[in-house]
Amino acid sequence: MSLPQLPLSGITVVSLEQAVAAPYATRQLADLGARVIKVERPGDGDFARRYDTTVHGHSSYFVWLNRSKESLTLDLKDPRGREILDQLLDGADVFVQNLAPGAADRLGLGVSVLAERRPRLIPCTISGYGTSGPWADRKAYDLLVQCQTGLVSLTGTADETARVGISVADIAAGMYAYSGILTALYTRATTGTAHPVEVSLFEALAEWMSQPANYTRYGGSQPPRLGTQHATIAPYGAFTAADGKDVLFSIQNEREWAALCADFLGRPGLAADPRFATGSDRVAHREELNAVVAERIARSDAAEVLKDLADIGIACAGVNDVAAFLDHPVLAARGRWHDVAVPGGATVQALLPPADLAGLSARMDPVPAVGEHTEAILAELGRSQGDIAALRADAVV
Repeated sequence: MSLPQLPLSGITVVSLEQAVAAPYATRQLADLGARVIKVERPGDGDFARRYDTTVHGHSSYFVWLNRSKESLTLDLKDPRGREILDQLLDGADVFVQNLAPGAADRLGLGVSVLAERRPRLIPCTISGYGTSGPWADRKAYDLLVQCQTGLVSLTGTADETARVGISVADIAAGMYAYSGILTALYTRATTGTAHPVEVSLFEALAEWMSQPANYTRYGGSQPPRLGTQHATIAPYGAFTAADGKDVLFSIQNEREWAALCADFLGRPGLAADPRFATGSDRVAHREELNAVVAERIARSDAAEVLKDLADIGIACAGVNDVAAFLDHPVLAARGRWHDVAVPGGATVQALLPPADLAGLSARMDPVPAVGEHTEAILAELGRSQGDIAALRADAVV
């Protein structure tokens, strides 16, 4: 019996992509069955291939972001390479690029040019700060955008700021590009109109900063940096148990607060204490409240604390390192890890996409080597073996 067709089967995506944001968007399209042709520089390819060598000699970033794609090498500064790209775009549904500012226009791949020649093509541009405005010509990388949006000023302790430990600006931009492309494909299917998509790293992460922006604009000061404590909810954070392990828990409403006081702290009267009667009161008297909670948690081992909190319906967790996350029982029991092949014959464990579609299995095909599919794609475009050999000899592919 044949497997069900994935939702984006029949959709072709051509991507001039590098680093994280655009490859993340297109990998998610590939997960859903789209054919993604990744255009790379001859020789080294996407520079993210060399970020590190920790995964069987490959980059941990590249392996994460590029499964299920076809790799085609092209020198786009050579007219022959540019001609091949044009052939690909003539048959494509989506074109994604996150080149340096102005590079797409210099290559004749600006949105207006593409729309005039290929009205059904959906171009997606991922930039640092947008394609217009005073910073349109600036390059942007994840940590720069974390700094520009104020995220770094919220992260860390009272004494020291810190970057978020993963590439959140890139991930945010990749997610919005992905959802924008899906919306544009739906709109084209229902109206016949292909709308270009534009996402910037800065504006993607700016959206994620909306809560602290509201808090700061209307509250007069920004949320404080409190490490693992929550800036606007208390008690909410990590506390150290008797065995030295950290336990994190959260109180979200008055019912949970009353249960914590009566059934965990053993102090039911504390729920009505004027210092702690409302969420705002608890935040205002955080230090006094934390001292009470910390004293109670320090009397028991972490496992006992977690059991006691869970038994009364309080959300809680241990504070894992990455190794503990890899062995998380939820991921194991729900079968979230899947083998994916990487160049050289090894396999790696990759997480299935988080959105499950009932009755469909995500595509989890191999990570491509640089230019692995070049000859096959060129042959598909009608190039002879002699033509391909000549292009290779001249380093066009």
